[in-house]
Amino acid sequence: MITTARVEDVPALVASAAALFREDGGRRDPFMDVDWPARDGDDYYRGMVTGEGNLALLARSGSPEGPVVGHLTARMRGRDELRPDAVVAELLSMRVDEEHRGRGVGARLVERFLAWAGERGANQAVVSAYATNSDAVRFYRARGFTPVHVSLQADLGT
Repeated sequence: MITTARVEDVPALVASAAALFREDGGRRDPFMDVDWPARDGDDYYRGMVTGEGNLALLARSGSPEGPVVGHLTARMRGRDELRPDAVVAELLSMRVDEEHRGRGVGARLVERFLAWAGERGANQAVVSAYATNSDAVRFYRARGFTPVHVSLQADLGT
């Protein structure tokens, strides 16, 4: 069951985001502050729930009030001077509990995101993923996302 997050759902949204930070960023980025969602995420995710041009979805098990098993957050980007005709919806974060993966939950979250983006006039949807997260890259490619930019990084030490 996919629901639009409400203000009272912010703690569950923060908990799902915190799990994403630990599972994804914590494994792939040595500088990721994996404690940020639990420490400072309440205001940010409250804004995702209430802010204009934002989307916060929750995947729930069984019913609209069932336990949260995943989330998706997104926003409409502002106009870009260099690409004035691009109306872009950005998928910011998505996670599904491990025991619910492979059941179509993530696909339903992305379908809702794409429908939401289309309703707002978007002509592009974007998402970023760690290059080393081959499961995520494969998942998004299967839903029509294709690589456009490559971000390269050099570790310079301390």
